[in-house]
Amino acid sequence: MHLREPVSKLLQSLSSQAERVIVIHDSLMGSVAQDAINMPNVKRYAFHIFSVFNNFDYFWEEMGRPPVGDFQFPDFPSIEGCILPAFMDFHAAQYEFLKFRDGDIYNTSRVIEGPYVELLERINGGKKVWALGPLNPLAIEKKDFRHSCMEWLDKQEPNSVIYVSFGSLTTLTEEQIQQIASGLEQSKQKFIWMLRDAGKGNIFDGSEAKEGKLENGFEERVKCMGLVIRDWAPQLEILSHPSTGGFMSHCGWNSCLESITLGAVPIAAWPMHSDQPKNAVYITEVLKVGLVVKDWAQRKSLVSAEVVENAVRRLMQTKEGDEMRERALRLKNAMHESMDEGGVTGMERESFISHITK
Repeated sequence: MHLREPVSKLLQSLSSQAERVIVIHDSLMGSVAQDAINMPNVKRYAFHIFSVFNNFDYFWEEMGRPPVGDFQFPDFPSIEGCILPAFMDFHAAQYEFLKFRDGDIYNTSRVIEGPYVELLERINGGKKVWALGPLNPLAIEKKDFRHSCMEWLDKQEPNSVIYVSFGSLTTLTEEQIQQIASGLEQSKQKFIWMLRDAGKGNIFDGSEAKEGKLENGFEERVKCMGLVIRDWAPQLEILSHPSTGGFMSHCGWNSCLESITLGAVPIAAWPMHSDQPKNAVYITEVLKVGLVVKDWAQRKSLVSAEVVENAVRRLMQTKEGDEMRERALRLKNAMHESMDEGGVTGMERESFISHITK
């Protein structure tokens, strides 16, 4: 890769001048730092952007699913259709370079994924695993500038608004957009819908960028119950706001962590690709802080307005949804407590610092 040469020269220079050089690189960019193995005083650590749950299943599958005790596993979804073949090939090639790493870092916490961190450690070839997350803020500082949607949220009742966002790499068909719009309207639930004009089209079917169009009159009809945002939405602020009580999400790992650790907000899971189907399983079946809108096995089918409406009502208007919010709140509180001195996350970070400085 074109970055290898300058990175290699930088590492050579640093390793000749310092007692120890610590290189932390994205696990998908292992080739960039591959030369570090031949340099003195250099230690390499891979930072994984996916959940431990996702990576454990990937490595466990590659090893032929060897016994790991009496652990009761949920049904791991098939990765068929999750990832483009070209990216799978790239992914496999990059993992070849991870054989020479000195350890693994994950954006997670043992509070959230503790059992799977321990399972991963069993099959990780002796490599140490550190759960140093979450790397998102656990509280939002007051800012001079506030997005207009925050003023609208200030006027709503606690836990009364569902936030709908499917990330920046998802393009929905016009038909699906109309079904979501109808489902939200029929639910009579307050909402903020991040309907971003997809700037890159659909990465799976090669379609070009298009505007997310809504039928004429929709935004006028729902102006008292919801907002449609098309440019940029302050997701962290929205999730942490007390008026937000639910999150319809694609289940990207960062979004899952932000939802739990910032606002204790349960998730209506609608995975689109990549690691999202497995994250959705973890959220709904393991942590039990969410429900399924669209099962991965039905990924090619249209989600009707009725399904959207029912998912929103279940999450926001039922005892089931209240129980999910209570579990999410317990997780959030445990996560915050874990950051204190002597807490599991605080100790994990001290362990990593101790390891790289010993």
